[in-house]
Amino acid sequence: MFPPPAMLEVVDLECVRGDRRLFSGLGFRLEAGELLHLEGHNGSGKTTLMRMICGLIAPAAGEVRWRGEDIRRQREAYHRELVYAGHKSAIKGDLTGVENLRIACRLAGVAVDEQAAWAALERMGLRGHEDLPARVLSQGQKKRVALARLLLNRAPLWVLDEPFTALDRAAVAFLEQVIREHLAEGGLVVLTTHQAVPLTEGRIKTLKLGWKREGDV
Repeated sequence: MFPPPAMLEVVDLECVRGDRRLFSGLGFRLEAGELLHLEGHNGSGKTTLMRMICGLIAPAAGEVRWRGEDIRRQREAYHRELVYAGHKSAIKGDLTGVENLRIACRLAGVAVDEQAAWAALERMGLRGHEDLPARVLSQGQKKRVALARLLLNRAPLWVLDEPFTALDRAAVAFLEQVIREHLAEGGLVVLTTHQAVPLTEGRIKTLKLGWKREGDV
């Protein structure tokens, strides 16, 4: 029996922080090959929503569903099909780029040998820096180490919080191409970015947080 098709659904989601309701009644559906661009001012709940989608924060109400089932009933299976790249790179300063990448992949259940890690970092533009301690890398280089996971993990759902921040023009263009290829292969992407890139234009779903009708897609 084949598994249900890859589909992400958010149903009547509500988030309350302290005495403030960030959003309520939030809903959308994302299917294979689709990208959702989250928009909103700082503090509107974009990162919080992304962390809810990843199962890292519980909503006050509502559900996040993957392949038609609440993610709370399939935590391990869901996390194997998900890559989350947060706003912070989460890179360990005492480890090299290769070591950071291999550990991140191992934690996600993906076995990556040293040669594959070196190749991924080279593709991300880190040639000559792969075996340096991450503490000596620039913010942009650390971001490339974190994003190199996208080249090695075949998970269908990517949740990317400000993935283009600190990247130079060449790295931005390369990451855009990586995301396009993922979508063309039937992947799903949820991202937020303050930068104007072609990926956020055209036939892309958009969710605007902080507007009066914040659940419209």
